[in-house]
Amino acid sequence: MASKLLRAVVLGPPGSGKGTVCERIARSFGLQHLSSGQFLRESLGGGGDQGRSGGSHRVPGVSSWDVHPSSVWLHPCCFPASHSHSCAAACPGFPRTLGQAKALDEICELDLVISLNIPFETLKDRLSARWVHPASGRVYNMDFNPPHTQGVDDLTGEPLVQREEDKPEAVAARLRKYKDAAKPVIELYKSRGILYSFSGTETNKIWPYVYTLLSSRIPPILPDEEH
Repeated sequence: MASKLLRAVVLGPPGSGKGTVCERIARSFGLQHLSSGQFLRESLGGGGDQGRSGGSHRVPGVSSWDVHPSSVWLHPCCFPASHSHSCAAACPGFPRTLGQAKALDEICELDLVISLNIPFETLKDRLSARWVHPASGRVYNMDFNPPHTQGVDDLTGEPLVQREEDKPEAVAARLRKYKDAAKPVIELYKSRGILYSFSGTETNKIWPYVYTLLSSRIPPILPDEEH
């Protein structure tokens, strides 16, 4: 087993496709995809019902990977590393603020930061079309990933809900808040020479560039054509 671990984060505003990109990273490079946000919600006693629907212990979903398929790593700010290697994770949407970035510095040094730049109008449309299954956190988009039956979860048949923060009137405020908080984080990683920005309106068009970048750091197990 190689001892070199990749430490990376995927940044982007709400609705930018961070989760989709992270799932593809996990599949393409043989990494284990683990949502530590879900583990946090469960450990706090909230189970799946709080989480994405906005309970008092709501923690944004965070996924982590180790470059070794046989290992499991959790978000380094939430859980300790499981063996003697230094902490290594690829986490979507974290850090969200400069304070979080500095806290992460105390735990491990990042190798690269992937930033997804999506136009405001695209994000507004995506978020406004997003509905969730509260108990599991499964997310549907009525434009490009709708449920099989309108208004209900594919697996349980239970009703879907639209989070308050995804309603059209709240989206603009969310995006402005993200922009203000993320700007110093982006500038920090840019100054360190580890920031890689990808712009576009579709995840499928951004993904090949992310794949190429990571292929220069980690041997892929799936060709890009698989996606």
